[in-house]
Amino acid sequence: MSDQHQNDNDNSIMKKPMTRRDVLRLAGTGGLGLLLGGGAIGSLFKAENNRKTKTAQADATGSRVPFYGQHQAGITTPPQNFICFAAFDVTASGSKALQKLFKTWTAAAAAMAEGKQVGEESSNLNLPPVDTGESVGLNPSQLTITFGAGPSLFDDRFGLASKRPPSFKDLPAFNGEQLEPQWCGGDIGVQVCADDMQVAFHAVRNLARIARGTAVLRWVQEGFQRTAQADPTGGTPRNLLGFKDGTANPAVSSAQDMNKIVWAQSGDGASWMAGGSYMAVRRIRMRIEIWDRSSLKDQEDTFGRYRASGAPLGSKNEFDPVDLNQKDEKGNLMIPADSHVALARGDGSIQMLRRSYSYSGGIDSKTGQLDAGLLFISYQRDLFKQFVSLQQKLSKSDRLNEYILHVGSAAFACFPGASKGGYIGDTLF
Repeated sequence: MSDQHQNDNDNSIMKKPMTRRDVLRLAGTGGLGLLLGGGAIGSLFKAENNRKTKTAQADATGSRVPFYGQHQAGITTPPQNFICFAAFDVTASGSKALQKLFKTWTAAAAAMAEGKQVGEESSNLNLPPVDTGESVGLNPSQLTITFGAGPSLFDDRFGLASKRPPSFKDLPAFNGEQLEPQWCGGDIGVQVCADDMQVAFHAVRNLARIARGTAVLRWVQEGFQRTAQADPTGGTPRNLLGFKDGTANPAVSSAQDMNKIVWAQSGDGASWMAGGSYMAVRRIRMRIEIWDRSSLKDQEDTFGRYRASGAPLGSKNEFDPVDLNQKDEKGNLMIPADSHVALARGDGSIQMLRRSYSYSGGIDSKTGQLDAGLLFISYQRDLFKQFVSLQQKLSKSDRLNEYILHVGSAAFACFPGASKGGYIGDTLF
């Protein structure tokens, strides 16, 4: 290596933060001693370590989503990269057992949202640890844990029958669905989202461990979106059919819209649900192999949008208004009347907040095809006026039905937020 080449490399290193590897390399070549003198090496290591510590602390602080508040986190929170959704069945009986579970879960969820373990460790090494430990050293990664009660919770086991909201019940059967019991129902639904899957799984695992003797897992589904590293612009995520999913969501920044569309109100029939929201969950398997053999035109006509841009057919930009009356030069509708966009939008009177994730469950052992699709999640003020009425229309006429199959279904009344000193579900009791 020439002296000039060495100098160029050394100069380029000094223009950016120096890593431990850079320090050791320079020390080995004598470059560091010439630049700083031998006594400065330890100071440089110390400065670099301090910089990393401060950066890590700043990252950890910015990665927390407060657990306590007027509304539960994880509903209007910007969707994180991963989800681990768990449905539980309560095995104990009596309201006291249920209240104790919610109190314990609240304390654990609040601690995990802060990046802390779920309790005080015992000095007795012969006892199991209070925390499962797989998230030690990881920041909270925007962890949110959202709890909801299923219709089955409002029975005579807990004395809650009189508390069931008048319009809250199991979702009806929809045309064409083929529901599988292992993906349906649950006394309690827990939506766990985070920017790290290990953090999300850790939360579900701890909640299941804490519930031992009181509740058991009924089903669990993991899911994913694109990460911030893959899409620094934070654009609308794409589903596994390659199209953007969630373009038409209402603005969560509008308190007026959220009160109208998402948050239950005290006058809706169940005062304890004020500030909560009704969640619909559907596990939708996609017939990926059939879709992949379809032409691009057929795919775009199915959705009513261009695949690349996400714009409505006949428009240029993703968020351009949907014009269902626009026609091409031959007089044909640009957006087919049976396309997903045309039916889902309708006259614009039905809105909901969608928070869906893609999933991949490996291979279907019966068909040899991919078991993959969409974990559809929506939040709405009225489950039947919003989700059910729209899904009934989609299930009958949506062109997308040729490529999807609904195999899982559940509904949950997500409690209003808890305040410090209270617990999730305390308004119910």
